[in-house]
Amino acid sequence: MIDLHYWTTPNGHKVTIFLEEAQLPYRIVPVNIGRGEQFLPDFLRIAPNNRIPALVDTDPGDGGEPISVFESGAILTYLAAKTGRFLPRETRGWVEVMQWLFWQMGGLGPMAGQNHHFVQYAPEKLPYAMDRYVKETARLYGVLDRRLAGRDYVAGDYSIADMACYPWIVPHERQRQDLADFPNLRRWFEAIRARPAVQRAYALAGSVNAKPTVDEAAKRVLFGQDASVVKR
Repeated sequence: MIDLHYWTTPNGHKVTIFLEEAQLPYRIVPVNIGRGEQFLPDFLRIAPNNRIPALVDTDPGDGGEPISVFESGAILTYLAAKTGRFLPRETRGWVEVMQWLFWQMGGLGPMAGQNHHFVQYAPEKLPYAMDRYVKETARLYGVLDRRLAGRDYVAGDYSIADMACYPWIVPHERQRQDLADFPNLRRWFEAIRARPAVQRAYALAGSVNAKPTVDEAAKRVLFGQDASVVKR
């Protein structure tokens, strides 16, 4: 059994998409990040960065003690290795998928996340910051749109690269992006959205957290944390 410590964020959705695609048995352990549950000692033991998602595999392939994994990209890679799915084993295909996974982890996710923060949540609207991250998000959308010209998926066959990127495109309107400006990306997005496993993953999200709005109390928990939260 796999225990997925999860909340309904793009990084959380990546992992539920994989688990639904692979039809692995798993159990959701909700971690309400708006209430600060990511800072509890029990969670810190498996997720030292105090961020969801984190995974505990109680039945690892080596038959040994449970394995815990944090960071969504590492979790996707672990699950791909465990199942032998959605990540090619031959070198060239493996490299192609991994470089786009790292592109998402190092670029699309962080930049879109900053876009969300300054456009949606920052108490003071800072035009420079908003413009910077909306434009950088657009640039990254453009990179992905160019990549998807003439191909169905980001890196060869459907893979963890697609699973990693898709949830960060879902909130495109909140990121002030128009998919009509990115026709290859829009075609890919609609195809991924139509997959039954993706639909199941997002339906699950609705059952875990039916009120995704970040209120003022949640903002105080989510933003502005310092080193004291990991020194408890």
